[in-house]
Amino acid sequence: MIEPWKLLHRKHVGDFKIFDITVDRKANPRNGYEHDFYIMHPPGWVNIVPITANNEFVLVEQFRHGSETVEIELPGGVMDPEDASPLETAIRELREETGFEGQNARIIGEVFSNPAIQSNKTSTVLIENCELKHDIELDQGEDLNTKVVPFAEVERMAANGTFRHSLVVAALYHYEQERRRRGR
Repeated sequence: MIEPWKLLHRKHVGDFKIFDITVDRKANPRNGYEHDFYIMHPPGWVNIVPITANNEFVLVEQFRHGSETVEIELPGGVMDPEDASPLETAIRELREETGFEGQNARIIGEVFSNPAIQSNKTSTVLIENCELKHDIELDQGEDLNTKVVPFAEVERMAANGTFRHSLVVAALYHYEQERRRRGR
């Protein structure tokens, strides 16, 4: 049976604006071997599945610096310290990034973002009946293009590998599970 490793010591080694890093000294419960693990501690993240009344997805296209690629994705973002919940973050991020707002926001799934080296979770939030109601409010470090895409096209995009962000793929899986639960 796999057991948690015992934390012997944690040392904060860096604050990098969007995450902190600690080095955790832990003991292997199987053999007592001690090892250092570098752990990133970012805030929680959200991915939003924004659906219009016409069963269209609101998507964003943006340059991603880690992969050096332009990606098409679901809107999403980082929980700000003043955000009370992933739902509040999702509503704010959808409005800021796309100008859309909707109804019946609810969490339909959660995953660990990368449990090997990160401590945070990503919540998938479904927002229905989305409508364009606001101007976009991009941060200085954002440059997004909004696209409204029919559900059938999003299914094709998911099947053919257009979505390459793993957390977006997870969010689309959560949405598909939600559709099955609701018999759609």
